[in-house]
Amino acid sequence: MHSAPASASSVASPIAAASEERPDFDSVPLIDFSGMLEGGAEARNRVATKLRDACINVGFFYIANHGVSQELIDAMFELAPRLFGLPVVDKMRWHVKQSSHYLGYVAMLDENANPAAGKGDMHEAFDFVPEDVQLENDFLAGDFRKAGNLWPDVPGFRDLATRYGIEMRLLARRMFTAFALALNLPEDYFSGLASEPMALIRLLHYPTQPGPFNEETIGTGAHTDHECFTILCQDGIQALQVRNRRGDWIDAPPIRGTFVINIGDLMARWTNGIFASTFHRVSNLSGHARYSLPCFVGANADARIEALPSCVSSERPAKWPPVLAGEYVSSAIYHSFNDKTAVNPRKEQMKEPPVTP
Repeated sequence: MHSAPASASSVASPIAAASEERPDFDSVPLIDFSGMLEGGAEARNRVATKLRDACINVGFFYIANHGVSQELIDAMFELAPRLFGLPVVDKMRWHVKQSSHYLGYVAMLDENANPAAGKGDMHEAFDFVPEDVQLENDFLAGDFRKAGNLWPDVPGFRDLATRYGIEMRLLARRMFTAFALALNLPEDYFSGLASEPMALIRLLHYPTQPGPFNEETIGTGAHTDHECFTILCQDGIQALQVRNRRGDWIDAPPIRGTFVINIGDLMARWTNGIFASTFHRVSNLSGHARYSLPCFVGANADARIEALPSCVSSERPAKWPPVLAGEYVSSAIYHSFNDKTAVNPRKEQMKEPPVTP
């Protein structure tokens, strides 16, 4: 997985870092990720320290110099209008409920990320997971849900999606290494726990909506992600917002050449709440269609998610009971498509109210 031997991190204890008093954030930090691709131990630890601080204070950050081809990213975005511009009757042939694992087309209003406020999310999506790939001498095991992939009759889609999936898996490996170092663990700590990770990739279309802002009819309502972390690529339209501890909504504008990374519920559970699974939402009032491309990276389906050794102490006992990664994510996805008017009790465990100013 790495060219250098696995070693323990020299980054400070996450518990000690989490105990530091920090001002609330009013922007999302940007991290130069190149040290994780080509740097030595010192460079990797510098990246990990910045990542740790962003995960504790914000739960969101941008990465630049990540190693993924901009040409490939652009090609995925060029594909999106061709797919979503098809007649609804055609897209419904690949609807997620035709799939054994809820993969394929997601129609407008199918989901409701915030049942407490919303009536249905104003977006459509196409979901797929990576399949097995032999990459030179490296076998990349696909997501266990791959049997449920429904590939659309759009020329070039499957080949392009496969290429993008490979890049996401390689970047996810590097991200897991960075997270291990940030948590004061050996850099290969997550290797066995995320060797065949659940990794859903989603192509999203948000039609523009007339103003003013209305939380009942929003692109995606306020929510946290289910998995360990999300690797998000945005087009040029501002619509993503992140909630800080005061309850203010902070824009996360598109920055070409970067990914937005955010912490999900499983990593928050693994880190005993030290890394923040932060609420975020999407509202497209731009006057133009918006497209985005998130990859939701989990652990192996059978990985037991419980507080990591560097994240518990006698003063900071475990906040949540252990869960199996696959069970947690699958139940959240099932709930999203089958009981979208009710709050998911497992997700509710993760909810922490904003601090009153």
